[in-house]
Amino acid sequence: MWDLLSSLSQAHPVLKAFLCGSLSGTCSTLLFQPLDLVKTLLQAAQPTASGSRPGMLTLFFKVIRNENFLGLWKGVTPSFLRCIPGVGLYFSTLYAAKQRLFSEREPSPLESVMLGAGSRTVAGVCMLPFTVIKARYESGTYGYRSVFGAMRNIYITEGPRALFSGLTATLLRDAPFSGIYLMFYSQAKKLAPHEKVDPALSPLLNFGCGIMGGIMASVATQPADVIKTHMQISRERYRWTGQAAASIYQNQGLTGFFRGGVPRALRRTLMAAMAWTVYEQMMEKMGLKS
Repeated sequence: MWDLLSSLSQAHPVLKAFLCGSLSGTCSTLLFQPLDLVKTLLQAAQPTASGSRPGMLTLFFKVIRNENFLGLWKGVTPSFLRCIPGVGLYFSTLYAAKQRLFSEREPSPLESVMLGAGSRTVAGVCMLPFTVIKARYESGTYGYRSVFGAMRNIYITEGPRALFSGLTATLLRDAPFSGIYLMFYSQAKKLAPHEKVDPALSPLLNFGCGIMGGIMASVATQPADVIKTHMQISRERYRWTGQAAASIYQNQGLTGFFRGGVPRALRRTLMAAMAWTVYEQMMEKMGLKS
């Protein structure tokens, strides 16, 4: 991998940031896809006759029992198509913005929030069609045979707007998450005693900082994630974000907005921490400041 990065030493810095982000997104997406699958199933699950809903472990073992162990990676293809270029686009946008606006100093906490949120908004809008397809794949409600077949089916039967269903909820989830995450991650790194730690352990220290930022950001944006999933899976039921939110509250109460919170927090926290750790190590190998 390092040989590949060395061969790209003459590439434009923004392109390098995109490639580093894409490679980090590949690693984190493949590793944590099962958590994303279980999160989607939890949010889409209907109550039983007794009014109870299946738990995280119940759904986890149900997937293994019905589809075998590899069934936990259902939806990984649209996840790859969304996350690999999406993470690359996020990091390259973030890098370009930091170099243009803050080349002489470190951004403040509020500026970090704006940087993270703005970069995620760009990536989120560009990759939303794949987010819609991924949610439908993972729900098990649709019988799509391929990613592009699903995209074609949605476009023909529901119109192009369906490929951008849940846009508002997605941005309300992803933009604040990235902004809050970047703020806490940056502040945690400043407080971390890097000078007292063996340089070989620096990536582990950065990973710990990422865990802290991810937990805070995941809790704050969980309700938007639940609304987004409902809108993308059952678009015929919901025409706008407020309608989906009202339906969730009416049927499930406040706790409904935190369905799937544990697997999502695990996935988003670990995925973000890994992506940032790998990205920063790759950028360092390329001689660039992340």
